[in-house]
Amino acid sequence: MTNPWTKKNPLMSMWLSGANAWAGAARSFWTAEAGRQQATATRQMMELWAPPAAAKKKRARRKAR
Repeated sequence: MTNPWTKKNPLMSMWLSGANAWAGAARSFWTAEAGRQQATATRQMMELWAPPAAAKKKRARRKAR
């Protein structure tokens, strides 16, 4: 006699596949968000410790008539 607990359950398999897909999408979203926040924090820290040099203004050329 076969053990009924070892048989595959197609409903459970579909549910787990969907849950795994959702978890992968959520993990990707949160990983990207963490990367964006880290980049922002790094940029702010660099501006605090080493402010960017003032940009030089370019002079507008006069047209010769």
